[in-house]
Formats: sequence, structure tokens, C-alpha cells
Amino acid sequence: MTHDKEHRCGWVAIMGPPNAGKSTLLNALIGQKVSIVTPRAQTTRNRIVGILNEPGAQIMFMDTPGLTRARGHLPKMMLQSVWQSMDTADVLLLILDCDLYLRKPEFLERDTEALARALAVDARPLIGLVNKVDKFADKSRMLPLLERLQSMWPKAELFPASALLRDGLPELAALIVKKLPAGPAQFPEEQLSTASVRFMAAEIIREKLFLHLVQEVPYSVAVEIEIWEDMEDEGRTLIHAAIYVGRPSHKAMVIGKGGAGIKAIGSSARQEIQALLERKVHLELWVKVREHWTEDPHFMRSLGLGPE
Repeated sequence: MTHDKEHRCGWVAIMGPPNAGKSTLLNALIGQKVSIVTPRAQTTRNRIVGILNEPGAQIMFMDTPGLTRARGHLPKMMLQSVWQSMDTADVLLLILDCDLYLRKPEFLERDTEALARALAVDARPLIGLVNKVDKFADKSRMLPLLERLQSMWPKAELFPASALLRDGLPELAALIVKKLPAGPAQFPEEQLSTASVRFMAAEIIREKLFLHLVQEVPYSVAVEIEIWEDMEDEGRTLIHAAIYVGRPSHKAMVIGKGGAGIKAIGSSARQEIQALLERKVHLELWVKVREHWTEDPHFMRSLGLGPE
């Protein structure tokens, strides 16, 4: 690890409404997938940490669940993760979907109400990442939105970018480095995330479920790794994972006609987990019904949900 007194190191909380592009941004900054990405809101449930090493600096990015008004124990635990990340951050990175707010400006205050109150009294550096500028060609359309955002957060440095195309991200990283406190690196240079491979494998399976399923089903699914056995003599890893759903009807949707659904999910997940582990994987999936699990705080904590 670096111990140069000029070295900078700190934590950055990536916050914002659902589907603003937080996980896409984290993966693009790190240069590797450390947080799952789907088109559905509320994909991220935990605080995911990605580690970026820059010349003379180390940045720990915390990808947080999208801020939502949804009620219930699961949304409450997800919000606790957001506020915990905010409490520990040296720099606050607010990410907003500028394409959405150009089309529907009335959504901006609704989506940012909770953050606006918290950030109004916060003295830490604040960067407002105006994301998804790749969605439209005429960049002058952003000016009224930028003026509105600056009036909402006068001390914020606004930064238009495209996380999807990685446009502007090197400049963003350089800006963040300038705002970090001096200090030695906290993690080895080769470490890209604090997440265990077991957690990442469960997240990969959940991502494939989100991409495969429709309507309300993804929100009520959870994944737990029950068995993980590295079979060194065979050069492969055996993984048994339980997929929890909230209703018997959802179990049938996950399994699919003739088992086609669960087979497709398992095949797609296995390929990505093999790439992650760089070895062969034997993946077995079971679907279990656990009604009202999203209202069971003890069970959710057993899955690693909520603040650490």
C-alpha cells in the first residue's frame, strides 16, 4: 500500500433516485462489473463498494440503493444503507437522469426531496453528476436544467456526463481526487471491491432473474448461496443457491414452462460466475416460497440486506 504523505484516499457516496445510472457509473469508473445493472428500478439493495486506484490516490465508491418513497421493511432497510453511506463519505456524488428531467421536469423535486433536505445542511464536497447526456444531441437543452439544479444546490459542482459511454469519467475521477483528504491507501491496488465472490455470485443470479422476469416478480425475489464448495481436485466450484419468492404463483413464473425459465437463468448466471472465478462452475438453483419475506427484518438481515 502507498504511504506517501501526498497521497489522497477517501470514500465517495454515489446517491440518487432509482434508475439514474448509479451502478452503471460505478462499473464504468472501476473498469469492471462490481455492481449488477438492470433496466428495473431498485435493482441495487445493498451498499456496493468499488475501489479505484488513480495516480497518487485511492477512491472507494459506495453504490447505494435508489432513494424511493416506497413503504415497507425492505425499502426502509435499503434507505438505511443510503444514509449510512452518506454518513461515512468524504465526498457526496449525486447522480441524476437529465434526460428524464428534461422530458418530465415536474419529477425532479419529487425524486430528490429527501436528499435535498439532507444536502442543504451538509458542508462536505458535493458533485452533481448530470447523467445520460448521450440521450439527446442538442446539449443546449440542458441549460435550464443546470440552472435549476444550481439553484437547488448552490455549492454543488455540476458535471454533465454519460456513464454508459464513459464520456467525461476520467475528468470526473480527477475532480473527485482533488476533493479527497490526504491519507494512505486502505486497500491493496489489485482489489476492486469489498464484496466477496460469494456475494457477487448471488448478485449475478439475482441480476439474471431481474432480466428474465416481468412485472412485480423481481422485487419479491432474493438469492441465498447455501453451498459453496471449491473442488480443487476437479478444478471446479460447486454452488447451490436458493431463490426465494413471495408467492407460489411467482415460483411457477421463475421455473417457467417445462423448467425453461430456471434453466435459462441458471445457464446465463453460470457463464458469468465462471468468468468471475476463472474456473468451471456447477450451479444448482432451487426456488423456494417464503411469503412476506420483504416484511421480515430478521430474514432480510440473514441475506445481508440493510446497513452493515
